[in-house]
Amino acid sequence: MDDSNGPRVTIVTLSRRAGVSPSTVSRALRGDPRISKSVRRSIAALAAEEGYLPNAVARGLASGRSGLIGLALGPTENPLYTQLLQLAVQEAATRGLRFLVMHAGEGAVDEDTAGAILGYQLDGCLITSADLSSRAAEICARHRVPVVMVSRVARLHASAVTCDNRAGAREMASLLLEAGHRRFAVVHVGGRSSPGLEREHGFLERLAEAGLTPVAREEAVSSYEAGYAAGQRLVDVRPDAVFAVSDIIALGVMDALRAGGLRVPEDVSVTGFDDIAEAARPAYALTTAAQPLSAMVTRALDLLEARIANPFAPDETITLGARVVRRGSARLG
Repeated sequence: MDDSNGPRVTIVTLSRRAGVSPSTVSRALRGDPRISKSVRRSIAALAAEEGYLPNAVARGLASGRSGLIGLALGPTENPLYTQLLQLAVQEAATRGLRFLVMHAGEGAVDEDTAGAILGYQLDGCLITSADLSSRAAEICARHRVPVVMVSRVARLHASAVTCDNRAGAREMASLLLEAGHRRFAVVHVGGRSSPGLEREHGFLERLAEAGLTPVAREEAVSSYEAGYAAGQRLVDVRPDAVFAVSDIIALGVMDALRAGGLRVPEDVSVTGFDDIAEAARPAYALTTAAQPLSAMVTRALDLLEARIANPFAPDETITLGARVVRRGSARLG
């Protein structure tokens, strides 16, 4: 029967045509064993014939689950988060989940975003490229909506999956020291990013153990343009190695140093952190500490699904190792 120009087929429509109650149709379509196999088959055939599409909202109201997961993103020019978003959407789809992407605005995820999470009746929320205010976390926890931070430092009332930023930065510093570098510059992001702070602290910590301090420390937002501006300021300093706390900053630094007449890596080694897709391009061949993004997304959704199933499960933080990827932008032993 072609109802393409008619009203939408609903459970009530099917019940009238099948001569049974709407609740019987609903249970039959869910495969409820209390409904006989013959009735389930006939209703399934009728639903297919009529072009019935289940109402996800109504189904969510009945089950207490919407099947929707929030993904809160802060403002960022770092392509790392585009990669993370793509991985998250792909992995969620394999689990029958769908994302509602929300822009968290400047600063930490606040009460307004928490209100949106509750208002859309989301089953849970992933937060990345933004931090979480204590008030927003408390609101979500009170309403039993689990929150998992991805590539961020954990907060109270939230679980987290991150990489070991400090250890990855320490390893990078060790490799540069072993290769004979002594005049270091660090391009950091100040207090804007908890992972960035961990990376900066890890790198500086390892230098201090070797009795060294940087010849320059430049602050930048995590963008190519800010990295380029920082690199311009470093041309006259002439460090023999630069560590940027994100790859997108490192790419800008590298181009600025080259434009200023310095050779990479002959005159100065340039290193980053993240392993974004652009880092592997021949024009950059950036040596970097890679975050295991795919594994982080998988583990984050594991945590989220476990807490959707059991809202009383304790918060958990999972830390995965970073891996140094050696390319042509740094002189390493």
